[in-house]
Amino acid sequence: MSLAQWTTLLLLNIAGAASPGPDILLITRTAIRSRRHALATVLGIQVGVLFWCTLTVLGFAALLNAFPALLGFLQLTGGAWLVWMGRNMLRAGLRERKDPPLDIREAASRLGRLRHSFRLGLATNLSNPKIVLFLSALIAPLLPASPSVLLAVGVVVMLSVSSVILQLGIAMMVSTPGMRRRFLRAGPWIDIVSGVFFLVAGAVLAYNGLADLFS
Repeated sequence: MSLAQWTTLLLLNIAGAASPGPDILLITRTAIRSRRHALATVLGIQVGVLFWCTLTVLGFAALLNAFPALLGFLQLTGGAWLVWMGRNMLRAGLRERKDPPLDIREAASRLGRLRHSFRLGLATNLSNPKIVLFLSALIAPLLPASPSVLLAVGVVVMLSVSSVILQLGIAMMVSTPGMRRRFLRAGPWIDIVSGVFFLVAGAVLAYNGLADLFS
């Protein structure tokens, strides 16, 4: 691969990782309450990113295209998870409207343990198998038909590292004390909006999954 191809792949991956979606929304929602929990969330998401990038380079997209029912099942499962997440966020937002946290420490304590944030990040990223098709569309035109192991590893590392740097930057920026205090009052509304987004995104993903299963 030439330098121009590496640069193109890098920029397209950053644009995709930065686009509004469940991962970015979850990081932002968590970061306005706690930097530590936001970093744990990013770590969970990045384990998922590494998993999907590896499957993409190994040709998993071809398997999904060959067996639409498999993609449908994965989308149905992932959609159900996003709907469940959205329900919980919506309920948390409505609950916090009645009982808002007194300060940023209390807001952070309500997030629970760090491992819980890690699992939420991981599960949210793994909920959308179409990331494989997206990555494949980026990678396929730039990789040779039979890439070497070294090239494949290099692509996976580049995609994963660029994604984690971007998301860590978002988490660090949003989780500054000033930003957290500023958004403390808006926390319940952010949860409500996030919950609605997750409900809609999950419903659409699940619907597409059912369509693939019964097409």
